[in-house]
Amino acid sequence: MNKHVFTEGELGVILSQNRATWKIPDYFNKSRLISFLAEAGKLSTAEIVSEHYRSATRYIWGTASPFAIALSLRSSAYLSHGTAVFLHGLTDQIPKVLYINKEQSTKPRPSSALTPEALARAFSGQQRRSVYTFKYENWTMVLLSGKNTGRLEVGPIAADTGEPIEVTRLERTLIDITVRPAYAGGIYQVLEAYKAAKDRLSVNTLMATLKKLDYVYPYHQAIGFYMERAGYEESRTERLLKLGTSLDFYLAHGIKDREYDSKWRLFYPKGF
Repeated sequence: MNKHVFTEGELGVILSQNRATWKIPDYFNKSRLISFLAEAGKLSTAEIVSEHYRSATRYIWGTASPFAIALSLRSSAYLSHGTAVFLHGLTDQIPKVLYINKEQSTKPRPSSALTPEALARAFSGQQRRSVYTFKYENWTMVLLSGKNTGRLEVGPIAADTGEPIEVTRLERTLIDITVRPAYAGGIYQVLEAYKAAKDRLSVNTLMATLKKLDYVYPYHQAIGFYMERAGYEESRTERLLKLGTSLDFYLAHGIKDREYDSKWRLFYPKGF
């Protein structure tokens, strides 16, 4: 069985679907099933708690990874940002914060033209961060309400326990952490991820993904800047530069002491 994490409702469905085959009497309900499997040592319980939101109980068949337990919080969710960085082997730091992305419904794209003043206002404060958090053992689980992408560039990888884990693919991950560096530990950790991905990143895939994501802000300037700082060949970074640099942009939100890269028309923290 590849699925190791279940809700009470899912166990009830399994019981209903197999009641006749297993010759289980009607009085044997899902609560009895859970008790029976727990007493047999087949099923354990994971309590996912929150101070401000409804806590959740999950039932574990055998052994489950914290990644699968995190994903069980929301249907059709996937792991992203700093968690995806780890799962793709772009950092050796074992994450204690797991980011779970549940996409929002489709929203109309802003129709007003992007101006230098609007960009300056948008990036003057700190990045907004989700407070939708849960705790499970030593992990903090953060639920993100991500942009609706139709699960663009999301796919399964196998956890150590054999479970399929839904996660953003490498190029999508690098875009996501450029857009929200605080969810990857900050801009220095983002740069390290770009360095680690240098021999694996497909510029074709990255650019196609970025185009489909259709961001209002010119994130390609920040991506190109990171790639250049990470030592990517000019032939690769030039493709980002050719997308244009018509506006000054910002590497991160809330930069106080800053420097300016005229090639990428990008403000970045002094000393970076």
